Amino acid sequence: MFRRSYLLVLALLFSITGVLASAQDQKDQGKEAKDDEKFYHATGINDVNAIGSRNVGCNRGLGNWYSLDAQVRMGQEFARQVEQSSHLITDPVVNEYVNRVGQNLSRNSDSRLPFTIKIIDVEEPNAFALPGGYMFVNAGTILLADDESELAGVMAHEIGHVSACHAAREATRGTLASIAMIPVMVMTGGLAGLGVGEAANFGVPAVFSKFGRNFEAQADYLGIQYAYKSGYDPVGMINFFEKLEALEKKRPGFVSKVYGDHPQTPDRVEKSQHEIATILPPRAEYIVDTSDFEQVKKRLALIMKHRPVKDNTEETPQLRRTVDEKNPQQQDDDRPVLKRNPSN
Repeated sequence: MFRRSYLLVLALLFSITGVLASAQDQKDQGKEAKDDEKFYHATGINDVNAIGSRNVGCNRGLGNWYSLDAQVRMGQEFARQVEQSSHLITDPVVNEYVNRVGQNLSRNSDSRLPFTIKIIDVEEPNAFALPGGYMFVNAGTILLADDESELAGVMAHEIGHVSACHAAREATRGTLASIAMIPVMVMTGGLAGLGVGEAANFGVPAVFSKFGRNFEAQADYLGIQYAYKSGYDPVGMINFFEKLEALEKKRPGFVSKVYGDHPQTPDRVEKSQHEIATILPPRAEYIVDTSDFEQVKKRLALIMKHRPVKDNTEETPQLRRTVDEKNPQQQDDDRPVLKRNPSN
């Protein structure tokens, strides 16, 4: 009897807590919407010369409960899980190149954190950044890109997530939402009732690698600026979007599965084109492609096919025999032939 009464009181208490938390959550969602809208009106948000000295999302609005140090610790732990549960590309040439591109973008961003960038041996084109500046790029992203500006656009987008502390803010929102789910957790048996998911089977909570469409749009907005600031043609990001759209037509459902929370590709293209035309000063020259990208892409393709890679790419001269020893009269077609003038 006592146990039944205790459970009823506990359930009532949890129900009241849930109602209050739900009301608070709705109130916070309104604040979040206003905060997301303020992003595009923040001081210096459209000024590429202000990059590095502006706040694009950390400790702002509804805010987050995680300091930069806490984000680094979280990112380090989850990055360790990713490395343990996946196969990384260890080729030093490929890693040095991708890190060089990423560090250049990071220096021209609003992030206050150093980046650690690694490549996952996966053919699907995707990339994600964890809190604290830990980025993982699928090998398929490099192989799908046609030039360096496209790869830079993808990486700049991920740096935008870190610069705006999206992971910490998303985790904070998830924490607030989970308070309202306490009764559900009790009645259904813990976290299983919440349907907690993991990103790409790497043991990383989805809240750290999949964001709402508002945050994805903000990362596009920042990524375009970072790519431009780094000297790249910002249209590279748009070109990669269009490749994803073409891939979706060939493999229906693939893009929606991998990029389910991203804005729809046609919308991203149109919006990004408008942003490039309105907020970026015209420039005479952009970095579109480099010989390093082409070499690394070919090298990575061989690695993915488990074929040996030659570190010495210089071709050694080969002696070509022009006369068949068995038949000296037979000569190569491209060898000049002396003909006697009949008049002599």
